[in-house]
Amino acid sequence: MKLATLAQGGRDGTLVVVSTDGSRFLEARSATTMQQALEQWANVSGELRALSDRLAKGGGGRAEGLRFAAPLPRARQWLDGSAFDTHGALMQKAFDLDPIEHDKPLMYQGMSHLFYGPNDDVPFVRAEDGIDFEGEFGVIVDDVPMGVHPDDAMEHIRLIVQINDWSLRVIAPREMKTGFGWVQAKPACSVAPFAVTPDELGDCWADGRVHLRLRVEWNGALFGNAHGGEMSVGFHELVAHAAATRPLCAGTIIGSGTVANADYREVGSSCISERRGIELIEKGEATTPFMSFGDTVSMQAPLPDGGCVFGAIRQRVVQATANR
Repeated sequence: MKLATLAQGGRDGTLVVVSTDGSRFLEARSATTMQQALEQWANVSGELRALSDRLAKGGGGRAEGLRFAAPLPRARQWLDGSAFDTHGALMQKAFDLDPIEHDKPLMYQGMSHLFYGPNDDVPFVRAEDGIDFEGEFGVIVDDVPMGVHPDDAMEHIRLIVQINDWSLRVIAPREMKTGFGWVQAKPACSVAPFAVTPDELGDCWADGRVHLRLRVEWNGALFGNAHGGEMSVGFHELVAHAAATRPLCAGTIIGSGTVANADYREVGSSCISERRGIELIEKGEATTPFMSFGDTVSMQAPLPDGGCVFGAIRQRVVQATANR
C-alpha cells in the first residue's frame, strides 16, 4: 500500500492512497491526514487497503499534476540514527575523530515541525555554512510501548520512507564540541512523496532493512548509488533503542543515517561530506565543494523491475529571504 499527502487542505495536507505505479489516487475518508491514520491504524487501515485494491483494478483519478507534500509535513518526532558503520568509520579516519565507544545504536533527536516536500525549493541563509545533502531511508511507527523488544518493534513499523537529511557542515563541528547536540547544523529534512507499507517492497524489505540502492544525483550527474542493506542494525533495533526508556508516539519518524557501503569507490556516496572524507584519506586534501545556490539534487530508490517505489526527491537550493 502506498500513501501520500497532497499539499492542500491545511498545514498537515490531505491523505491519499496512490496506485503502485504512482499514476492514480483516491482520497481517504476515515482519516483525512497521515497523522490521523497512524494514530488510528487498526481502525482505518482496512479502508486504506480497500482503496488500494480499487486502484489496482484501475479506479481513481489521475495523479499527474498533483503537488505532493512530505508524507508528514510536520511530525510528532524525528529521530535519526547512524546505522551504516562504513560512514562512521570513514568520518572518524578522515577528520581524525576519536572513536565513539558504544554498544548501542547511535541516534539524535532533530527538528520535526517541518519537512519539505519532494519538489520544494530548499532555502538556506548562507552557502558558506557548508550545505550538504544526506540520502537516507526511514520508517514511521504507530504508538510504540516503552521497553519494546526489537522483535516486537517490527510490528510497529507502519510505513517506510526515503529522506534527504540536509546538513550544514561548517556549523556542525562547532555544535559537536558543545556536547549539547544539533540545532543550527541540522535544518529541516525533505521526504520523497510516497510512504509505503513494508509489504509494498516485497523481498526488498528484509531483516528490518531496505534492500534497495539509493541513486543520488547532484546537478544531474550521478553522485552515489549505495545499497540500503548494509545497515549495521535494522530499523526494528533502532525503534527499540529509541523506545528503551520512553514510549514513542504514532507519527515518530526514525532515519537510518547516511546510506553508505564498504565498496564506496565503486558505488559512490550519499553525502558530500563522505566524499570529502574519502578525498582526505586518499589524496590528503578535500577538493569537492559543498552546494551552492542554484544547485540541484535528486534521489530515488529504483526497484529491480525499474519502478520507483518512494517516488523521487528533486530539489533546488535557494537563498532564504532575509528577515529584518
